[in-house]
This record gives sequence, structure tokens and C-alpha cells, in this order.
Amino acid sequence: MNDVVHRIIEDNGPFPNNPRLPLLHYKKVLDDYDPQKIQEAFSSNGWVNSWVNGIYSYHHYHSNTHEALGISGGSCEVQIGGEGGPVFHLEAGDVLVIPAGVSHKNVGASEHFVCVGSYPLNIPYDMRRGEEGERPEVDKRISKVPLPTYDPVYGDEGPIFKHWIEQQED
Repeated sequence: MNDVVHRIIEDNGPFPNNPRLPLLHYKKVLDDYDPQKIQEAFSSNGWVNSWVNGIYSYHHYHSNTHEALGISGGSCEVQIGGEGGPVFHLEAGDVLVIPAGVSHKNVGASEHFVCVGSYPLNIPYDMRRGEEGERPEVDKRISKVPLPTYDPVYGDEGPIFKHWIEQQED
């Protein structure tokens, strides 16, 4: 396994983020950049309900599921956690695993940027934008999101077990 960056993203006012599970950035882990192959790889590990597109240019998050983004082409700068949050540089071959509640926004992408999004446990994602009135309902929902059964890239092994599953058992 290549480098894995892991970072807890704290509450940022309108964006609950996730104080329990770190954002995971797997660098250069995809062998095949074809979007269909990425969808198939994610699906084989239980991350389904996938799509192929870009990343929205506004802050948003999902309160009912986690998300994996596999970068198929080009590159993108993604701001995490809301205004003032860290910016991650993603490029073809990278995977970003976003815990439920963590806001993300495309703040700049190359011309040919494409990514594949996917979700564990076949949970249809919701779309939240940090609007007034979303909280505290979404906080309760985020706290109840189940951990995935498999890592989106490595299956029954991988960084998600070290950084998410094992930490929850401590």
C-alpha cells in the first residue's frame, strides 16, 4: 500500500464534519484509470451506487453514508470541511475516502478531471449543504452511519481497517 494521509476534520459551524473518523487519502493506488474499471473495483468491495462525473463546486456532504472518490483522469483541488478547511490535491490514481458528515468542494480542476463516486452498504446518499436548520438532525444521523464492511480499494484489508475500524474498537 502506498502513502495514506489521514486527518480528522472537526466541526466547522454549518458543516458537522466527523470528529470520530478521519478522512483518508490513498495516493496512486488505482492500477487502471478507466472509470468503469474503478466502478467495478469499488463494487467488488461493496462500495456501490456509483457515478462518473466531477466534484461539485460548492460545499456539500452526506449525512447518511460515507463516500469514496476514485480519480480517473486529470487533477483537482478539493477543500475539505468547509470554508477555511484544508485543500487536498487529487490526481489520477488517487482515492479519497470521506466519512459521513465531511464537507467537500471542488476549488479547481484540470480540464479533463473525472472521478468515480461510490458508497458502502448500498445506502443511497443524501445531499446536504450546511444550510440553516440541518443540525442537530444530521448530527444524530451521522453518528449512526455504520462502518463499511470492506475497504473500497483493498477489500477485507487496507487502511480503512487501521484508521476506522480498529480505532472504533479501542
